[in-house]
Amino acid sequence: MCQKAAVKHPSSQMPPCDYKPDSYQGMSKERLLEIRKQNCHPMTMKVTYYRQPVFIHQGHMQWLWDVDGKRYLDLFAGVATVSVGHCHPRVNEAAVKQLKHLWHTTAIYIHPQIQEYAEKLVSLLPEPLKVVYLTNSGSEANDLAMLMARLHTGNYDIITLRGSYHGGSPMTMGLTSRTDYKYPVASGFGCHNTMCPDVFRGVWGGSHCRDSPVQTIRECNCSRGVGWGGRIAYIIEIHCMSLNSLHPLNLSNCNSVVCHCQANDRYIEQLKEMFDTTVPHRIAAFFGEPIQGVGGAVQYPKNYLKETYKLVREKGGICIADEVQTGFGRTGSHFWGFQGHDIIPDMVTMAKGIANGFPMGAVVTTEEIARPFGKGLHFNTFGGNPVACAIASSVLDTIAEDRLQENCAMVGTYLLTELAKLRDKYEIIGDVRGKGLQIGVEMVTDKASCKPLSPEAMAEIFEDTKDMGVLIGKGGIYGQTFRIKPPMCITKDDADFFLAVFDQALQNYMDRR
Repeated sequence: MCQKAAVKHPSSQMPPCDYKPDSYQGMSKERLLEIRKQNCHPMTMKVTYYRQPVFIHQGHMQWLWDVDGKRYLDLFAGVATVSVGHCHPRVNEAAVKQLKHLWHTTAIYIHPQIQEYAEKLVSLLPEPLKVVYLTNSGSEANDLAMLMARLHTGNYDIITLRGSYHGGSPMTMGLTSRTDYKYPVASGFGCHNTMCPDVFRGVWGGSHCRDSPVQTIRECNCSRGVGWGGRIAYIIEIHCMSLNSLHPLNLSNCNSVVCHCQANDRYIEQLKEMFDTTVPHRIAAFFGEPIQGVGGAVQYPKNYLKETYKLVREKGGICIADEVQTGFGRTGSHFWGFQGHDIIPDMVTMAKGIANGFPMGAVVTTEEIARPFGKGLHFNTFGGNPVACAIASSVLDTIAEDRLQENCAMVGTYLLTELAKLRDKYEIIGDVRGKGLQIGVEMVTDKASCKPLSPEAMAEIFEDTKDMGVLIGKGGIYGQTFRIKPPMCITKDDADFFLAVFDQALQNYMDRR
């Protein structure tokens, strides 16, 4: 307690906000917590963040207020769900307008909202991804994707990456490769996990592998040879030198250089070994997040998904991109995370940011893959709800009109490069990674061992950051990664405030240690 009282706060001030929240007039915090403990399922209390929980009352754009009127900069967005900003005025307007016309009807009737949204959504996806089925959540979308993949291929087995999260339903529990989300019951038959190509914590690493402004600081496992960063450069076309030249090759002047990542090769070999030992000759699908979300913003070598897709299709499977956390412009460079890997999946699942926090999900696939599903009967009471579709349609408009994808690229790159400076400053930051506003900061006891920072230490930094006015998330297999996935409307001033707060929280911990 005495140590806690000595906590220092940053000199940087929270950016101003001209929005005035309503005064809270509800139950006391004590009564709210009492009901939560007595009447809500124990799991609700188990997942509650912080030793001293935050009692949220109101939100506006990137800001949240608690019942006491304290303002927080929200850098976790309801677990990467509030895409365009809390209670964005344009989205609010669309929701209210629809509520005045029609709250609910189902797909048994034709109401304009489903068709209008489906047309708008598929216009943002490449051919032949043009068939949409609307759901209520990401778990439901992935559950349905599993069924559609098996029906289309006539095969059963599905592969995912270790550390992945694809939902918590009885079916998707098999896709999810994290012990915390497992129960001792039969679930997810036919699901298998291959080694995650994590170039920071994985068996093989690389210092130039990721599609990110920030690379790992671990030594690259590639053989030393021609090229840079310990990688082998294969020259496809040499325009910068004569074949008879005796001068050394200057790679910086070459027009066509392909850099071959040997860490990627090793991880692909692990996948091939799974094909040889674990699954039948023909499989149903491969599920992959373009960047792992709950896993801690883990990124793969640049060509890993492209090579994986090729191998999976050779085995008769389809390739499914789980865009629940990476979609809708969050990665900055592209609207969809899979586009950053130069691949086109056979199916895309999405949720979270699709409707800025309103319950909604979707599966988008090809007409050919969708066709076998139509031979049976499947009905979803709330999928394609008029209010959900109106909100989701407004979200797409807002992303374009507010140029939020561009903002993700600009603010996200700034955040990543500045966080990398903190990594160099503090021994307990092992890795900074991500793209756009999908960011992970992996904490370690020291850079030499890369042993995950303890849950107790993580909690100290986490709590201090909250007490200084910033809300972030946690993830990673060992809970060792801070997750930064804010509403996509945050500004550079917001980023600077967070950086000052996080720096101070780290310093406070180091002083106590």
